[in-house]
Amino acid sequence: MKNKFLILALALFSIVEIQAARPRLVINIVAGSMRAEDMGRYAHNFSREGLGRLLTGGAVFNDSRYDYQQTTLPVSLATLSTGALPSTHGIIGERWYDYTSNRPVYLLSNLVNPRPDELIAPTLSETLLRHAPGSHSLTVALDPVSAIVMNGRGGSAFWMNEQCEWATSRSYAEELPQWIVRSNREKYNLSYAQEEWNTMLDADKYVNTRHWDIKLSLKKHSRNDRKQNTEGRLDPSNDFERICYTPAGNTAVFGFAKQAIVKYHLGEDDTPDILNICLDSAQRITEAYGPESVEVEDMIYRLDNDLADFLTFVLAQHKEEEVVVVFTAAHGSSPSFEEDVRRSTRFNTRQFEVIVNGFLNVRYGNGNWVLACENKCLWLNHNLIYERGLNLSEVQNEVAIFAMQFSGVSHALAASAMRTSYFGSGYARKLQNSFYPRRSGDVILNLMPGWIEEKERCWSVSGSMYGYDTQVPLIFFGGGIAPQRIARRIDLTSVAPTLSHLMGITEPAASEGVVLDEIVGR
Repeated sequence: MKNKFLILALALFSIVEIQAARPRLVINIVAGSMRAEDMGRYAHNFSREGLGRLLTGGAVFNDSRYDYQQTTLPVSLATLSTGALPSTHGIIGERWYDYTSNRPVYLLSNLVNPRPDELIAPTLSETLLRHAPGSHSLTVALDPVSAIVMNGRGGSAFWMNEQCEWATSRSYAEELPQWIVRSNREKYNLSYAQEEWNTMLDADKYVNTRHWDIKLSLKKHSRNDRKQNTEGRLDPSNDFERICYTPAGNTAVFGFAKQAIVKYHLGEDDTPDILNICLDSAQRITEAYGPESVEVEDMIYRLDNDLADFLTFVLAQHKEEEVVVVFTAAHGSSPSFEEDVRRSTRFNTRQFEVIVNGFLNVRYGNGNWVLACENKCLWLNHNLIYERGLNLSEVQNEVAIFAMQFSGVSHALAASAMRTSYFGSGYARKLQNSFYPRRSGDVILNLMPGWIEEKERCWSVSGSMYGYDTQVPLIFFGGGIAPQRIARRIDLTSVAPTLSHLMGITEPAASEGVVLDEIVGR
């Protein structure tokens, strides 16, 4: 009898111990764009309370990567939030094409009241809400796509609209909380918009040397005219642009996150809560100036300062063992091209569409054979192919073979090969991991290292299978996690199941990642 009571007591003690070890608050911080090497390249200028605090006090994974080609912001945010590859979670970009109607389908079709209708796999936040009654999830980003993809269904999600006001949709709340309404009415976010962006440190402290004129012009453009002038500097057209394309965007997001912690009482009871933070400005600045620029370096230092302020605030509200902070990035970015080699490293998708359509005209007769080419996916007109009595797989294979003649194309695979074959290694595996049959194109391209798709006056982009895009920082901090450096290669699909384990809930239903033993202490 005594043994039975002893066993019961030990079991109850173990349950209590596990519950006590669960974090009260999980904070996911995702930089829109940052390479893993940036953490070492600029570390000597980091503050002790910001990125320096994470690097010295957290579990740092030195080789964390995305194992697929389509390393763009919405795709990687979906991977981080679901624990699944794009081939499973179904997010392949901000839009794709419907083969029945030949029309584009947008990830967010209603910009006034965006909804998470096109999300397929459940996110970590959704899973927490379902399995831990009384928990709360909140996501904040500048872009509604980022906020909605990270959050999923349920909980709260906020983003900044073109009037520099915080917004949400009826999918999350019928109306904004009064504290946000008051902030919007007072135009608080306009205090972040600066007419000039000056470097934070003395010139000799910067590692990078390429330096555009970063004084911001007040010249007016349309919202869609987000580009650099002929000298290469960005020319934001309004307050919204001056926030989104400067480090002010990161500052604004962190500022909102601090208020949300207090207003939503995040982490104040034993039921874990999640706060997702996406720093979209990091991607926009990197695209506009290039990762080797002083502007990007300065943005990282200012992000470090914002993070220091944020972490100091969080740890003043909660004990370190009650909070788990994850810091990572959605992708890296391509090397910046130089002006004299621009033409030799750019892939003109519009030209590619025209030439492929001309090739099919010669082969099968005149017609609008090509719907679009975006994000290295080429969509063909299935209706026309079937009307002409052609075999879809044969047409796909012909186009894939033809595409190999173009400069910059290293590989091209037909959708039929993706559907009928299994590629266990090499470039084809990464292409297949990005392929979702109901949405991806008929032919998937891979460009040579350093090559990027043509975007007007854009110095760097993401979306390749190469290390400069796929390898990103990953740090787990707090929650009793031991400071350490982990050298082994890990996949970013592991983030969601690892956090699920820490919070004592089941992992997201579509999750394919493995729990990181270094974090959970197994």
